[in-house]
Amino acid sequence: MVGTIHKFTGDWGRIFSWDGARSRMYKNAEDNQVSETWIIGKKEGAENFAIRFYQLTPGSRSKKEQHPYDHGILILQGSGKVQLGEETQAISQGDVIHIPPDAPHQLVNTGDQPLGFLCVIPARRLKAGEIVWAEEGLDLE
Repeated sequence: MVGTIHKFTGDWGRIFSWDGARSRMYKNAEDNQVSETWIIGKKEGAENFAIRFYQLTPGSRSKKEQHPYDHGILILQGSGKVQLGEETQAISQGDVIHIPPDAPHQLVNTGDQPLGFLCVIPARRLKAGEIVWAEEGLDLE
C-alpha cells in the first residue's frame, strides 16, 4: 500500500466529513451527542497511529477516561474545557493538547456551537491482556 488520501467532503468550520471515513455515535454514561469518525487506522494500514475526529454537541462531554498510552488533540472548532488529572483549563479552536499515559481526562463542550477535534492515538493498544488494533471490535459505518 502506497498511502491513503481521504478527501475532505464537509463545509470547513461547520460540517467535518471525509470520504472513506468510518463513524459511530460515541456512547457514554450520560447519553450525550458525541460522534466519533475514524479517518486513519487499521483500514488504511497505519502501523503506528490512528486519527479520529470527535464532535460534541453543546453541553456534551466525552467519557472521563485514562489509558496506558499518550495521545494528542487538535481543536478544530468550538470551545470548551479539558480536565487533565486534577486540573481543568479552557480550550478553543487551534489549541493542541497532549494527554500523557494514565492521565485522567475529559473534554466538555461549554459553548453554543459544536466542539470538534482531531485525536491521534497509537494504532494498537493493550486490551484485556492482548495487543489489538485500536478500532477493532467497534461498530463503525
